[in-house]
Amino acid sequence: MSNSGWRIATACVAMSWMASSGALAADQTQVGAGNANAESTGAASPLVQSAKQLLIDNANRIEDRFIRETTLDAFNNPHTCIVHRIGVTDAVKSAILQQLELAGLINPADAATITGGVKAGVFPAILADQSPCPQLPLSFDATPGSNFGGHHSYPGGLAVHESFNDQSSINFADTYRGEYAQSGRQRLPVAQGSRREPEDGFVNQDIILAAPIWHDWAKMMVFQWNADGTEFTEMNFGGTGSNDNFGAPGDSRTGGHHILSIAESMARGLPPELVITQASAHSAPTLGNEFKVVNWLRAAAIIARIDPVQKGYLTPDAKGNLRLPALLALGEGVDLVGQGQTNLLLEYQIHNLSDSDFVNSIPSVTEAQVLLQTVASQFGFNPADTATYNNKFRNVVLAFLSPEHLSVEYSQQGIKAVIADIARLRALHII
Repeated sequence: MSNSGWRIATACVAMSWMASSGALAADQTQVGAGNANAESTGAASPLVQSAKQLLIDNANRIEDRFIRETTLDAFNNPHTCIVHRIGVTDAVKSAILQQLELAGLINPADAATITGGVKAGVFPAILADQSPCPQLPLSFDATPGSNFGGHHSYPGGLAVHESFNDQSSINFADTYRGEYAQSGRQRLPVAQGSRREPEDGFVNQDIILAAPIWHDWAKMMVFQWNADGTEFTEMNFGGTGSNDNFGAPGDSRTGGHHILSIAESMARGLPPELVITQASAHSAPTLGNEFKVVNWLRAAAIIARIDPVQKGYLTPDAKGNLRLPALLALGEGVDLVGQGQTNLLLEYQIHNLSDSDFVNSIPSVTEAQVLLQTVASQFGFNPADTATYNNKFRNVVLAFLSPEHLSVEYSQQGIKAVIADIARLRALHII
């Protein structure tokens, strides 16, 4: 399924679930009323805390001091400043929105279901807004991995999602090294399987470690919790949905968290090779999809209030279109863009591959929700009592056990295994 396709499908699942549970749209101009409850759930989950520690350990392996310290501060400092929101008054917000619309990077109709409209979609409610240090409304511990009913949609699901992706990124890089960077006799390439040799320079290990952490950073703003245990609605932007392919037909709209995360990376001055790799999570800039990554970078630059060409994130081609720049040695000897090609680094594709666990995680969540509704009464919960069911049963069970674990348990041992798992939580007074 395409990137846009699976996000639409996930949104449909979430809307169907919310409709069946009687959820109402919350005022997204205010910080989520259910955030505090999610904080306590995520902080107590061994799964969430171990996933977070894994990411801290991986981030500490980043050799570049600036990238390492900036990355750790962004997700592990509860008082980190949201740099791209510093100095952003209501007037500045309106000017940015106008600029996005004039650039064809936003479609106001896509905010129709959001209370607070386009402004709330692009500028989610945060703490200390318009102060010298605007702060995140959710910690890493409490943030879900996607919209309600989507992948990792439970308190702390973001940490689990990112730790899986970071390990996938590491493993993909090792496989590329083993298959394409090894030499045999006569110094000719040979395939040797997976090889971990990050110092060989074939793949930039700092980018491999950092990009998956940065990609979903803004979910700590976008997917806040409502009082009934559901989540804020995410706005898709980054295009109009009609002529986004350098003026030709194309749709480059994507989840707002993706673009806001890129804006933060730009605002913090992270290097182009890392930021473009980060931007490639939702679509590699290959096979005719460069326009998507370019538009996400363009939109992020407007939000970050920087010049993407001057900062090296984009470059104009002979037609005046912005394209991916020739980083490292790409510009030495051949004008690839002039020959109808795209300036590519291997890291872009690796990061895109590493963000693909949704293929399993989305159906795991939808299946787990059915299983939990089926057995809820045995533990004294009624799915029709939305707030109690979500806050004290659904979100807690998923945060401690994970949908993936429950799905596999059910496939191998049936509903009795699911009941036994939940019974352990009851015995431990977790539910």
